[in-house]
Amino acid sequence: MEYLQFRSVGISYKTAPLEIREQIALNEDEAKGLMLKVQEFFGGTDILVVSTCNRTEIYYNAAANCNVDIAKLLLIQKGLTNTEAYLPYFIDYTEQNQAARHLFEVATGLHSQVVGDMQIPNQVKHAYQWSVDLGMAGPFLHRLLHTIFFANKRVAQETSFRDGAASTSYVAVELIEHATALKANPSILVLGVGEIGTDVCRNLKEKEYTNITVINRTRAKAEQLANELGFGVADFENVEEEILKADVVISSILRDEPFINKALLQKKPLHSFKYVVDLSVPRSVSADAEQVPGVIVYNIDNIQAKANEALDRRLASVPQVHTIIDQALEEFSDWSKEMVVSPTIQKLKNALEQIRQEEMARFMKNLSEDEATKIDKITSSMMQKIIKLPVLQLKAACKRGEAETLIDVLNDLFNLEQQPERR
Repeated sequence: MEYLQFRSVGISYKTAPLEIREQIALNEDEAKGLMLKVQEFFGGTDILVVSTCNRTEIYYNAAANCNVDIAKLLLIQKGLTNTEAYLPYFIDYTEQNQAARHLFEVATGLHSQVVGDMQIPNQVKHAYQWSVDLGMAGPFLHRLLHTIFFANKRVAQETSFRDGAASTSYVAVELIEHATALKANPSILVLGVGEIGTDVCRNLKEKEYTNITVINRTRAKAEQLANELGFGVADFENVEEEILKADVVISSILRDEPFINKALLQKKPLHSFKYVVDLSVPRSVSADAEQVPGVIVYNIDNIQAKANEALDRRLASVPQVHTIIDQALEEFSDWSKEMVVSPTIQKLKNALEQIRQEEMARFMKNLSEDEATKIDKITSSMMQKIIKLPVLQLKAACKRGEAETLIDVLNDLFNLEQQPERR
């Protein structure tokens, strides 16, 4: 008998550099298109595609191991026909327990670049919704994801794994949030959209800031990000004017000399505080900038110190997170093992019920309605008691990993393989 096996294949920042990951990243439409092909070509069920800036991973249930073929399918869909050159970047999990544990750890944030990343649970929820939208989330995936979400809730409530902001970009946004708390909808300028600047923009979007302008030396890159997030964009030629207009400036540009200085900031009188966040190395904001009345500067050292404090607390909680995942996986594993014997249990019930119905039809023709009702109740109760022990034995055998032998015995005794075809 062939059993379905949950597996996964994909790449992440641990196995592939950014220039490779960005070629393989999938938007919602591309992810759904890939899921449909996995179902069509490989008979996959319970398909989940998780694609972020740090990873693209495909999870699925199937009788055969299709990991290499699915990786090739993904590459070809992205126009990368030289598949052999990219396959070494992929890592696969061919056993159900491995794949399920990996998804637990990804969804919890254990494998994030910033340990405990609070965005990853939402990204996994979006991926799950795509599966639901396409009707590809069966009982297995529903149970697995809801077990993961419950484990995540426990992690948040019982550990320090989600405490504080552990990335420079997130700390920068938190500083802005506290500093501008009394100002409604402050104007924010993000200068430079490299990896850090892009993360800042996504965190600002998550915090629901709307009055945001993006500037990059290459305008096309700024436009692409601004269009995705619904932000404004300005030309680099107008950068000084935009700096003077903004309540908050977040700079992550690469320059040999500081770009924002006292002389620039003094060109326009300030009527309220201006916050300048320098995430650049070397610094893009000069040391004299804070001499301008009303200007408050945060540099990378201030921000990294706060991020390191939070990261230390999160790392100290990792053993607790693993314990919660172990407990959740054990519960899920027991359930999934029972799922293997569920079809056999149902066939056995159907077989016994069919025998009961046939025998009742033979002997109840001359009975009154009241007598027939009593006989129906008696035989139904007898059947439930007869089937109780085999069902308990099957479930116990599942936990021992010995269910296959019992399934074969029951199939032979009651000819269960033919049961769906009997009327």
